[in-house]
Amino acid sequence: MRPIDIYLVAIGGTGMAPLACLLQELGHRVRGADGPLYPPMSDLLAAAGIEPEVGWDPAHLESPSPDLVVIGNAVPRQNPEAQAVENLGLERLSMPQALARFFLSSRRPLVVAGTHGKTTTTAMAAWVWSQCGADPGYLIGGAPLGFERSFRIGDGPRFVIEGDEYNAAYFDRGPKFLHYQPDTLILTSVEYDHADLYPDPESLLEAYRKLVRLLPAGGLLVACGDSAEVREVAAEAACPVVFYGLGEANDVHPGSLESGTVELALKMPGEHNLSNALAVWAAARHDGFPASEVAAALNGFRGVRRRLEEIGEARGVTVIDDFAHHPTAVEKSLEALRQHYSGRRLVAMFEPRSLTAGRELFSNAYRRAFANADAVLLAPIFHHERLGNERLDVGALVESLRASGINAVACASIDEILEKAVADARSGDVLVTMSSGSFDGLPRRLLTALTAAATS
Repeated sequence: MRPIDIYLVAIGGTGMAPLACLLQELGHRVRGADGPLYPPMSDLLAAAGIEPEVGWDPAHLESPSPDLVVIGNAVPRQNPEAQAVENLGLERLSMPQALARFFLSSRRPLVVAGTHGKTTTTAMAAWVWSQCGADPGYLIGGAPLGFERSFRIGDGPRFVIEGDEYNAAYFDRGPKFLHYQPDTLILTSVEYDHADLYPDPESLLEAYRKLVRLLPAGGLLVACGDSAEVREVAAEAACPVVFYGLGEANDVHPGSLESGTVELALKMPGEHNLSNALAVWAAARHDGFPASEVAAALNGFRGVRRRLEEIGEARGVTVIDDFAHHPTAVEKSLEALRQHYSGRRLVAMFEPRSLTAGRELFSNAYRRAFANADAVLLAPIFHHERLGNERLDVGALVESLRASGINAVACASIDEILEKAVADARSGDVLVTMSSGSFDGLPRRLLTALTAAATS
C-alpha cells in the first residue's frame, strides 16, 4: 500500500490517537487537529512525532488537501473541519472503517464484544497470543499492564481488537463492531446499555445479532453461556459455537480445563475475571496453543489500568480505582473486592458519569449493586441537565441503601466526597472509586490526602 496523507479530526481521542500512531507506523503521513490535549494522549502523539493542530480550522484541510480524512465519533456534523471535508469532497472514513481498511482486511480479526469485560478480555487475549509467540496486532481500549503501549501492528495472522457497540461517527451511525470482520468473536455479555443510542433492549440485542451473523462458516463464536441473552444471540451464528462460563453446562468451565491437569491462578480478583480468562482460554486452545502455555500466560496477566487497579495505600487504607459504571459492573467489582479484601470495610465512591449510568431505569439495579459496600458516597449526576425526567433519583437511592444498613450519602461535589472519605477513613478500609470518566482525579487525590494526613 503506497503512503498517503491522512488527516484525523479529533486526533486526540482515546481511540483516534492510537490509530494515528498505527497509521504512521505503516508509513503514511499523519496529521490532524483537536482541542487542547493532555496526557496520556498528548504524550502518545508526541512520542510518535505527530504534532496536532489546536482548534478547528478549515484551512488545515487545504494546501495541501489530505488524501483521506478520518473523523472521530465525538465530532458533530457542525464541526468546521467536518463541514470542510464535505465541501471539498474529500474521502472520509470513521475510525472503525479506517481500522478495517488498513489493519483488519488482511488479518484474522479476533473481536471481543459485550456490555462488560471487553477491555480486560481484549488485553488478556493480546497478552496470551503475545506470550505464546504468535506476534498479534492489537488495539485495546485501555492501558494494559505489562505492555509498553495499548496498540501494535504485529506480524502474526491475528489482530485482536475491542468491539465497541457505540456508534462510529455522525455519518456512520451503526455500532463500531460491525466494521471489524470477525474471524473469531468472544461475546462476554449482552445487557441493556447506551440508552442514548438504543431506545430499548431489543434494539441493542439486534445489533449483537448482526455482529454474530458476520462470522464466516469457518469462524468461531466463543460465547458466555451463563447469560440467557448471549445464548439467544449465539443462535444466529453460522459457525461453531463454544460456550464458556462458571456453570458446568458450558463447554468450557473451571472444572473442564484439560481434565484438571492445568490450573488458573489469576492475579486479578473476581469471578468475572475468571470468566473472562475462560473465554480467552477457549479461543487460544482453538488456535492450537498448548494448554500449559495458555495457562502460564493467563496466570502472568497483570490486568488493565482502572479495572480494580490498586492505586496505593496510606494510613493502612487501600485505594482502588475502577471503571465500573453499569450496575452489573458495579456489582461484580464490589463482589470481587469483598472476596479479595475479606473482613475489611469497603467504601464505594460512585459517579453516574455516562448518559446511561445516571438514568432512573437503573435505580433498582443500583440498590442491588451496592449491597456489598459498607458505605457509599454518591457524586452528582454528570449529565443531569441532559437527562431531564429520566434522571436517577439519587435521594431515593440513598434512602433505600440506608434502610438496608449501608451508610450512603449524596454529596454535592467531588470535593465533598474527598473530604468525607478522608475524614471517615480508618486503618483497614478499602476505598474504591467508580466512574467511566476521570472522576476529577479522585483516586490519586485520595491517596495524596491520606498520605498528608498520616504525616501531619
